[in-house]
Amino acid sequence: MSGSRPLDPTLYALTNDEASFFKSQTGIEDDVTLKSHISEVQEEAYKICPYPCIRRFAFTKMYISRYPCYQRFLNLGKERKGAIYADIGCCFGNDPRKAVLDGYPVKQVLASDLRPEFWDLGHRLFRSTPDNFPARFIPADIFQLEDLPKKGDSVSELSQVKSMGELRGSISAIHTSALFHLFEEERQLELARNLAALLSSEPGSMIFGSHGGRPKKGIRIEVAPGCNNDRNMFCHSPESWRSLWDGEVFPRGTVRVDVSLDKTERPDMVTLDPSVQQYLLVWCITIL
Repeated sequence: MSGSRPLDPTLYALTNDEASFFKSQTGIEDDVTLKSHISEVQEEAYKICPYPCIRRFAFTKMYISRYPCYQRFLNLGKERKGAIYADIGCCFGNDPRKAVLDGYPVKQVLASDLRPEFWDLGHRLFRSTPDNFPARFIPADIFQLEDLPKKGDSVSELSQVKSMGELRGSISAIHTSALFHLFEEERQLELARNLAALLSSEPGSMIFGSHGGRPKKGIRIEVAPGCNNDRNMFCHSPESWRSLWDGEVFPRGTVRVDVSLDKTERPDMVTLDPSVQQYLLVWCITIL
Protein backbone atom coordinates (compact mmCIF):
# COMPACT_ATOMS: atom_id res chain seq x y z
CA MET A 1 0.00 0.00 0.00
CA SER A 2 1.46 3.34 -1.04
CA GLY A 3 2.40 5.56 1.85
CA SER A 4 2.46 2.85 4.52
CA ARG A 5 4.73 3.50 7.46
CA PRO A 6 7.12 1.15 9.27
CA LEU A 7 5.87 -0.61 12.36
CA ASP A 8 6.44 1.14 15.68
CA PRO A 9 6.77 -1.15 18.74
CA THR A 10 6.20 1.81 21.09
CA LEU A 11 2.53 1.78 20.07
CA TYR A 12 2.08 -1.52 21.91
CA ALA A 13 0.30 -0.72 25.19
CA LEU A 14 -2.04 -3.25 26.78
CA THR A 15 -4.26 -2.30 29.68
CA ASN A 16 -4.53 -4.77 32.55
CA ASP A 17 -7.84 -6.07 31.18
CA GLU A 18 -6.40 -6.49 27.70
CA ALA A 19 -3.33 -8.28 29.02
CA SER A 20 -5.52 -10.62 31.07
CA PHE A 21 -7.65 -11.37 28.03
CA PHE A 22 -4.70 -12.23 25.81
CA LYS A 23 -3.02 -14.27 28.52
CA SER A 24 -6.19 -16.29 29.07
CA GLN A 25 -6.63 -16.88 25.35
CA THR A 26 -3.02 -17.67 24.44
CA GLY A 27 -1.76 -19.32 27.60
CA ILE A 28 1.23 -16.95 27.57
CA GLU A 29 1.74 -15.48 31.04
CA ASP A 30 5.05 -13.66 30.59
CA ASP A 31 4.55 -10.04 29.45
CA VAL A 32 7.69 -9.92 27.30
CA THR A 33 6.86 -13.21 25.58
CA LEU A 34 3.28 -12.06 25.02
CA LYS A 35 4.42 -8.81 23.40
CA SER A 36 6.79 -10.71 21.14
CA HIS A 37 4.04 -13.14 20.13
CA ILE A 38 1.51 -10.41 19.35
CA SER A 39 4.11 -8.37 17.47
CA GLU A 40 5.07 -11.35 15.29
CA VAL A 41 1.46 -11.78 14.17
CA GLN A 42 1.12 -8.03 13.65
CA GLU A 43 4.17 -8.08 11.39
CA GLU A 44 2.75 -10.90 9.27
CA ALA A 45 -0.61 -9.14 8.96
CA TYR A 46 1.03 -5.85 8.01
CA LYS A 47 2.73 -7.59 5.10
CA ILE A 48 -0.69 -8.69 3.83
CA CYS A 49 -2.26 -5.27 4.16
CA PRO A 50 -0.69 -2.36 6.07
CA TYR A 51 -3.83 -1.01 7.68
CA PRO A 52 -3.22 1.74 10.27
CA CYS A 53 -5.35 -0.21 12.76
CA ILE A 54 -2.90 -3.12 12.55
CA ARG A 55 0.07 -0.81 12.93
CA ARG A 56 -1.29 0.75 16.12
CA PHE A 57 -2.34 -2.60 17.67
CA ALA A 58 -6.04 -1.69 17.55
CA PHE A 59 -6.81 -5.42 17.44
CA THR A 60 -5.77 -5.67 21.09
CA LYS A 61 -8.36 -3.18 22.34
CA MET A 62 -11.54 -5.30 22.70
CA TYR A 63 -13.74 -2.43 21.53
CA ILE A 64 -16.90 -4.54 21.49
CA SER A 65 -17.02 -4.91 25.28
CA ARG A 66 -16.82 -1.15 25.83
CA TYR A 67 -20.02 -0.26 24.02
CA PRO A 68 -23.09 0.77 26.06
CA CYS A 69 -25.18 -1.89 24.30
CA TYR A 70 -22.77 -4.75 25.05
CA GLN A 71 -24.71 -6.36 27.88
CA ARG A 72 -27.93 -6.14 25.88
CA PHE A 73 -26.11 -7.84 23.01
CA LEU A 74 -24.91 -10.65 25.29
CA ASN A 75 -28.42 -11.09 26.69
CA LEU A 76 -29.78 -11.39 23.16
CA GLY A 77 -27.44 -14.31 22.54
CA LYS A 78 -28.54 -16.06 25.71
CA GLU A 79 -32.28 -15.35 25.58
CA ARG A 80 -33.22 -15.55 21.88
CA LYS A 81 -33.12 -19.08 20.55
CA GLY A 82 -30.49 -19.50 17.86
CA ALA A 83 -29.63 -15.78 17.79
CA ILE A 84 -26.86 -15.39 15.20
CA TYR A 85 -24.17 -12.78 15.83
CA ALA A 86 -22.17 -11.69 12.79
CA ASP A 87 -18.91 -9.76 13.06
CA ILE A 88 -18.30 -7.99 9.75
CA GLY A 89 -14.73 -6.98 9.00
CA CYS A 90 -13.61 -9.25 11.83
CA CYS A 91 -9.86 -9.16 11.08
CA PHE A 92 -8.24 -11.57 13.62
CA GLY A 93 -11.53 -12.25 15.39
CA ASN A 94 -10.63 -10.61 18.68
CA ASP A 95 -14.16 -9.22 19.22
CA PRO A 96 -15.96 -12.53 18.56
CA ARG A 97 -13.57 -14.23 20.98
CA LYS A 98 -14.26 -11.66 23.66
CA ALA A 99 -18.02 -12.09 23.15
CA VAL A 100 -17.72 -15.87 23.43
CA LEU A 101 -15.58 -15.54 26.55
CA ASP A 102 -18.36 -13.41 28.05
CA GLY A 103 -21.06 -15.93 27.26
CA TYR A 104 -22.23 -15.61 23.66
CA PRO A 105 -22.78 -19.16 22.30
CA VAL A 106 -19.88 -19.89 19.97
CA LYS A 107 -21.99 -22.01 17.61
CA GLN A 108 -24.13 -18.94 16.96
CA VAL A 109 -21.15 -16.77 16.00
CA LEU A 110 -20.28 -15.89 12.41
CA ALA A 111 -17.17 -13.92 11.46
CA SER A 112 -16.53 -12.46 8.03
CA ASP A 113 -13.70 -10.55 6.41
CA LEU A 114 -12.59 -9.77 2.90
CA ARG A 115 -9.20 -11.34 3.67
CA PRO A 116 -9.34 -14.92 4.99
CA GLU A 117 -5.63 -14.70 5.82
CA PHE A 118 -6.56 -12.49 8.78
CA TRP A 119 -8.81 -15.18 10.25
CA ASP A 120 -6.01 -17.72 9.87
CA LEU A 121 -3.65 -15.33 11.61
CA GLY A 122 -6.26 -14.99 14.34
CA HIS A 123 -5.92 -18.69 15.10
CA ARG A 124 -2.17 -18.19 15.27
CA LEU A 125 -2.56 -15.10 17.47
CA PHE A 126 -4.85 -16.84 19.95
CA ARG A 127 -3.25 -20.28 19.58
CA SER A 128 -6.59 -21.77 18.66
CA THR A 129 -7.95 -24.14 16.02
CA PRO A 130 -11.32 -24.46 14.27
CA ASP A 131 -11.98 -27.36 16.64
CA ASN A 132 -11.53 -25.51 19.93
CA PHE A 133 -12.92 -22.23 18.59
CA PRO A 134 -15.64 -23.38 16.15
CA ALA A 135 -17.09 -19.98 15.23
CA ARG A 136 -18.14 -19.99 11.56
CA PHE A 137 -15.95 -17.95 9.22
CA ILE A 138 -17.10 -16.89 5.75
CA PRO A 139 -14.76 -14.80 3.57
CA ALA A 140 -16.89 -12.22 1.81
CA ASP A 141 -17.05 -8.78 0.27
CA ILE A 142 -19.97 -7.14 2.05
CA PHE A 143 -20.63 -5.05 -1.07
CA GLN A 144 -21.18 -8.15 -3.20
CA LEU A 145 -24.60 -9.08 -1.85
CA GLU A 146 -26.78 -7.96 -4.76
CA ASP A 147 -28.12 -11.47 -5.35
CA LEU A 148 -29.36 -12.05 -1.83
CA PRO A 149 -32.11 -14.67 -1.93
CA LYS A 150 -35.54 -13.85 -0.60
CA LYS A 151 -35.96 -14.55 3.06
CA GLY A 152 -37.22 -18.07 3.59
CA ASP A 153 -37.42 -20.42 6.52
CA SER A 154 -35.12 -20.16 9.48
CA VAL A 155 -31.44 -20.81 8.87
CA SER A 156 -30.19 -24.35 9.21
CA GLU A 157 -27.03 -25.11 11.17
CA LEU A 158 -24.71 -22.10 10.90
CA SER A 159 -21.83 -24.48 10.25
CA GLN A 160 -23.52 -25.45 6.97
CA VAL A 161 -24.00 -21.90 5.68
CA LYS A 162 -21.79 -21.25 2.65
CA SER A 163 -22.43 -17.57 1.90
CA MET A 164 -23.62 -14.39 3.56
CA GLY A 165 -26.54 -14.31 1.13
CA GLU A 166 -28.09 -17.33 2.80
CA LEU A 167 -28.49 -15.30 5.99
CA ARG A 168 -30.70 -12.52 4.67
CA GLY A 169 -33.12 -11.44 7.39
CA SER A 170 -31.72 -14.05 9.80
CA ILE A 171 -28.99 -12.33 11.83
CA SER A 172 -29.95 -11.08 15.29
CA ALA A 173 -26.85 -8.97 16.01
CA ILE A 174 -24.29 -7.45 13.66
CA HIS A 175 -21.11 -5.80 14.92
CA THR A 176 -18.69 -3.83 12.79
CA SER A 177 -15.96 -1.44 13.88
CA ALA A 178 -13.42 0.67 11.97
CA LEU A 179 -15.17 -0.24 8.72
CA PHE A 180 -17.57 2.49 7.60
CA HIS A 181 -14.96 5.25 7.56
CA LEU A 182 -12.98 3.37 4.90
CA PHE A 183 -15.56 4.40 2.30
CA GLU A 184 -17.05 7.52 0.73
CA GLU A 185 -20.48 8.75 1.76
CA GLU A 186 -22.47 6.93 -0.93
CA ARG A 187 -20.66 3.67 -0.27
CA GLN A 188 -21.34 4.00 3.44
CA LEU A 189 -25.05 4.16 2.66
CA GLU A 190 -24.71 1.08 0.45
CA LEU A 191 -22.88 -0.75 3.24
CA ALA A 192 -25.56 0.19 5.76
CA ARG A 193 -28.30 -1.11 3.47
CA ASN A 194 -26.50 -4.42 2.96
CA LEU A 195 -26.13 -4.90 6.70
CA ALA A 196 -29.79 -4.02 7.19
CA ALA A 197 -30.75 -6.66 4.62
CA LEU A 198 -29.01 -9.31 6.70
CA LEU A 199 -30.64 -8.26 9.97
CA SER A 200 -33.65 -10.04 11.43
CA SER A 201 -36.82 -7.93 11.58
CA GLU A 202 -37.58 -9.26 15.07
CA PRO A 203 -37.75 -6.45 17.66
CA GLY A 204 -34.49 -6.14 19.58
CA SER A 205 -32.27 -7.16 16.67
CA MET A 206 -29.31 -4.83 16.49
CA ILE A 207 -26.43 -3.47 14.42
CA PHE A 208 -23.69 -1.76 16.41
CA GLY A 209 -20.10 -0.62 16.32
CA SER A 210 -17.85 2.41 15.99
CA HIS A 211 -15.73 4.28 13.47
CA GLY A 212 -14.27 7.72 12.82
CA GLY A 213 -16.72 10.59 13.14
CA ARG A 214 -16.92 14.38 13.34
CA PRO A 215 -19.16 16.95 15.07
CA LYS A 216 -20.23 18.07 11.58
CA LYS A 217 -20.27 15.54 8.77
CA GLY A 218 -17.57 15.94 6.18
CA ILE A 219 -13.99 15.11 5.30
CA ARG A 220 -11.48 14.38 8.05
CA ILE A 221 -8.47 16.68 7.86
CA GLU A 222 -6.05 14.77 10.09
CA VAL A 223 -3.08 13.12 8.44
CA ALA A 224 -0.51 10.65 9.67
CA PRO A 225 3.16 11.68 9.80
CA GLY A 226 5.12 10.30 6.89
CA CYS A 227 1.99 9.00 5.18
CA ASN A 228 1.57 9.92 1.53
CA ASN A 229 -1.92 8.48 1.21
CA ASP A 230 -4.09 11.27 -0.20
CA ARG A 231 -7.40 9.44 0.28
CA ASN A 232 -9.89 11.66 2.04
CA MET A 233 -11.90 10.10 4.87
CA PHE A 234 -15.60 10.94 4.95
CA CYS A 235 -17.01 11.01 8.48
CA HIS A 236 -20.62 11.21 9.62
CA SER A 237 -21.81 13.32 12.53
CA PRO A 238 -24.21 11.92 15.14
CA GLU A 239 -27.08 13.78 13.45
CA SER A 240 -26.31 12.61 9.92
CA TRP A 241 -25.71 9.05 11.18
CA ARG A 242 -29.09 9.01 12.90
CA SER A 243 -30.81 10.32 9.75
CA LEU A 244 -29.06 7.73 7.58
CA TRP A 245 -30.43 4.78 9.55
CA ASP A 246 -33.79 6.22 10.62
CA GLY A 247 -35.29 7.28 7.32
CA GLU A 248 -32.91 6.17 4.57
CA VAL A 249 -31.91 2.62 5.50
CA PHE A 250 -35.00 1.78 7.56
CA PRO A 251 -38.45 3.41 7.36
CA ARG A 252 -38.59 6.32 9.77
CA GLY A 253 -39.73 5.37 13.23
CA THR A 254 -39.00 1.64 12.92
CA VAL A 255 -35.58 1.72 14.61
CA ARG A 256 -33.95 3.33 17.61
CA VAL A 257 -30.61 4.96 16.93
CA ASP A 258 -28.29 5.42 19.90
CA VAL A 259 -25.18 7.36 18.91
CA SER A 260 -22.47 9.34 20.65
CA LEU A 261 -19.38 11.19 19.50
CA ASP A 262 -16.51 10.35 21.82
CA LYS A 263 -13.16 12.11 21.93
CA THR A 264 -10.31 9.72 21.28
CA GLU A 265 -6.53 9.85 21.30
CA ARG A 266 -4.40 8.75 18.36
CA PRO A 267 -0.69 8.84 19.26
CA ASP A 268 0.14 7.64 15.76
CA MET A 269 -1.51 10.67 14.14
CA VAL A 270 -0.71 14.35 13.78
CA THR A 271 -3.10 17.07 12.67
CA LEU A 272 -2.64 19.80 10.13
CA ASP A 273 -4.34 22.05 12.69
CA PRO A 274 -3.21 21.38 16.29
CA SER A 275 -6.65 22.39 17.57
CA VAL A 276 -8.38 19.54 15.73
CA GLN A 277 -9.74 16.79 18.00
CA GLN A 278 -10.04 13.14 16.97
CA TYR A 279 -13.50 11.60 17.41
CA LEU A 280 -15.06 8.15 17.42
CA LEU A 281 -18.70 7.61 16.48
CA VAL A 282 -20.13 4.92 18.80
CA TRP A 283 -23.55 3.66 17.81
CA CYS A 284 -26.27 1.03 18.01
CA ILE A 285 -29.29 0.54 15.73
CA THR A 286 -32.14 -1.46 17.29
CA ILE A 287 -35.26 -2.78 15.58
CA LEU A 288 -38.42 -1.57 17.34
